[in-house]
Amino acid sequence: MLEFLTQAGAHAAGFGGPADMWAAIVNDFSNITEPAAFAAFLQVLMIDLVLAGDNAIVVGALAAGLPAEQRKKVILIGVIAALVLRIAFALVVTQLMQIVGLIFVGGLLLVWVAWKMWRELRHTGQSHGSPEIAGDEHSGLKPAKSFAGAAWAVAVADVSMSLDNVLAVAGAAREHPGILIVGLIFAVALMGLAANIIAKYIERYRWIAYLGLAVIVYVAVKMIYEGWVDPGVGVGTLFG
Repeated sequence: MLEFLTQAGAHAAGFGGPADMWAAIVNDFSNITEPAAFAAFLQVLMIDLVLAGDNAIVVGALAAGLPAEQRKKVILIGVIAALVLRIAFALVVTQLMQIVGLIFVGGLLLVWVAWKMWRELRHTGQSHGSPEIAGDEHSGLKPAKSFAGAAWAVAVADVSMSLDNVLAVAGAAREHPGILIVGLIFAVALMGLAANIIAKYIERYRWIAYLGLAVIVYVAVKMIYEGWVDPGVGVGTLFG
């Protein structure tokens, strides 16, 4: 699994192999005391923490209406799907961000993500929650009524949240490929190992979620601006 993640990180940054990937990581982290690199690293960590917890809460809420055995299967499917999707999106994110206008569109997508998070944070919730996931009773989501319905809803949510996560990390660390690689691997590790723990602390200490929301808004605005003015892939180049 670790080797696969290493290869995924290498491809995500467009490198030839693990040696090049490691060189980029060493290069960025040897300069981590520089304000730009340190700020990018902190942004990546906060985005990964908040979106991993949010992913767990959404999956738990959607599965909450099912019997215990089916509920556990849906949650397991949700976690595995999120892992696979994050790796899949990581493989192509840097190449995709070379397409004219995609950084701008990614920024707009993150604005929508931020709005959705804001509404969820202020919502009283409709799900009674699942015992497996802490805090999902305050998600603002209605639980699915069937196994097929829950599995489909989780799959759709995972696609959206995995793309959100990878885009946000790529936007925050765009000029620092080593930090981008570490951030993508960290996102996968958090989703697989600690998403429920993170969800519990986000529910207990709501300021963590609001801080994460602020970081996502900042990254979204930065991506929209750079996606317009970038001389290579900015939308502004289409208008001369």
